[in-house]
Amino acid sequence: MSSAISLRPDYDGAKLRLLARQTKDANQARRLLALASIYDGGSRADAARLGSVTVQIVRDWVVRFNARGADGLINGKAPGKPSLLNDEQRTALAQAIERGPTPYLDGVVRWRLCDLAQWIWEEFRVSVSEETLGREVRAMGHRKLSARPSHHAQDAEVAEAFKKTSPPLWQKSPPVPPSAK
Repeated sequence: MSSAISLRPDYDGAKLRLLARQTKDANQARRLLALASIYDGGSRADAARLGSVTVQIVRDWVVRFNARGADGLINGKAPGKPSLLNDEQRTALAQAIERGPTPYLDGVVRWRLCDLAQWIWEEFRVSVSEETLGREVRAMGHRKLSARPSHHAQDAEVAEAFKKTSPPLWQKSPPVPPSAK
């Protein structure tokens, strides 16, 4: 059986109890109190019982505490899965969105997420789901805005002349003579 990892010499039980009282994080306070019991001469098994964990977890706390101090006992955010697209690919995607599709090349008149996912596959051979691509596009600052499509040969003057003009529904009342008042 190997010997236990020793705790940092720059702390003691009283100092850890003070830090546990001052913290707002309940998990950190529980870990600090468990380590304070070790500083006061308690066993690792007692610290594990106090923290409601196993001895292996107490060992992990000691390693984290020795490396980063009391801040090492705060739950960190998990790193998560790395992004499927790198910065260069995101830049190319943003340029493609701004430029818009070319109908005879891309086969579409406006970008949808499924079309962009297909474009990314053809350009970079990266398979991205529509949900993931939607998060990426929103993170780049783009929103789903769709302009009303117009025909490429539409003439604005002819369209304006075609519109019907109707008289307004309300008419201004004729002025009332002063004698009628």
